[in-house]
Amino acid sequence: MIPRYSRPAMVRIWEPENRFRIWFEIEAHACDALARLGVIPESAARTVWDKGDKPYTSERVARIDEIEKTTKHDVIAFTTELAEHIGPDARFVHQGLTSSDVLDTCLSVQLTQAADLLLADIDGLLAALEKRAFETKDLVAMGRSHGIHAEPVTMGLKFAGFHAEFQRNRERLTAARRDIATCAISGAVGTFANIDPFVEAYVAEKLGLTPEPLSTQIIPRDRHAMYFATLGVVASSLERVAIEIRHLQRTEVREVEEYFSPGQKGSSAMPHKRNPVLTENVTGLARIVRGMVIPALENVALWHERDISHSSVERMIGPDATVTLDFALARLTNVVANLVIYPDAIQRNLDQLGGLIFSQRVLLALTQAGMSREDAYKAVQRSAMQVWGGQGRFLDLLKGDAEVTRHLKEAEIEDLFDLGYHTKNVDVIFRRVFGRA
Repeated sequence: MIPRYSRPAMVRIWEPENRFRIWFEIEAHACDALARLGVIPESAARTVWDKGDKPYTSERVARIDEIEKTTKHDVIAFTTELAEHIGPDARFVHQGLTSSDVLDTCLSVQLTQAADLLLADIDGLLAALEKRAFETKDLVAMGRSHGIHAEPVTMGLKFAGFHAEFQRNRERLTAARRDIATCAISGAVGTFANIDPFVEAYVAEKLGLTPEPLSTQIIPRDRHAMYFATLGVVASSLERVAIEIRHLQRTEVREVEEYFSPGQKGSSAMPHKRNPVLTENVTGLARIVRGMVIPALENVALWHERDISHSSVERMIGPDATVTLDFALARLTNVVANLVIYPDAIQRNLDQLGGLIFSQRVLLALTQAGMSREDAYKAVQRSAMQVWGGQGRFLDLLKGDAEVTRHLKEAEIEDLFDLGYHTKNVDVIFRRVFGRA
């Protein structure tokens, strides 16, 4: 995790203090369940809470790290430090559990905590996109395919499209959260030979998880793969919005612009520069998040009932993917909320090709007037290519084309050059996306 691209709430989820706290709660809840079953004394379970339930300060974390230098095992170092607080009753801690029961269940808790923050981030972005969509619903703009002027859209439709995409992303992440929120307290190789299944169910309920139907000593990693794949999809959607803004901010287009604050500098060499640095940053961060998907997929195939080849991967991608995506979501939300829009430039770009954006409507009108589609296409393209060559305006050239005017009167041709024709169903689309127009 790099502080430059980190936000405190998400970072705290992955700090040792939170991790050891979750480990303690797993062990303590397991003791409560074992006491209910009569496996350990109820007094011992109470002692675990009474003497062990203390904040994991930097001093406690340092002590665990010191013990691990000898044990070379993080969970044993943890239980050893815990025993220093609990005393003799510590012999009842970790009864029938294996390390993966603690590690995997803790990771499930951390990933659900992270998902909750990411879902809140998406809600913030959705709100910003919805606000901008309605502000610009009727602001007609140039639609482009292959980067080339195509037909008119509205700026509002661009924002609405992004909103619809992040609605889907929210649903995907909600499903991934549900999938990852499982608990495994099944002991060595997952057979419950030394731990009653009641303990797993009890701990799961206390932590807000569901019992893993079949853990082989570890929670199956297809769950984790889907979780990180979902983060990768969300990151790609962020990049799609960022790329659109970057293209629209290019000097030759300049329909929108990232907010440039007083005193901000764009270049160390060129004082005039106002660069789309925030969306370029989002693009880069998206690449990092996507780069963590393949390792998560490769973690699915492990040896027999378990190995730990996945462990080092998850210790890195768990914090890094969630922290990076959290930052990127917040950054893009800020960009969208403060995005500067230039209506005059939008109109200038609409007018740039002298009416060529109405070519399809002319084509359709000619076919409806009796021309074959092939002949109509040739006639319209004939005038269109002259416009591309700088030889006139599309409307004038069409009026001067005898083949066209044999089928359409001049007034009928003029009526085809109407921006409103292209926006007549904007309200229909908005109702589909937002439930209102």
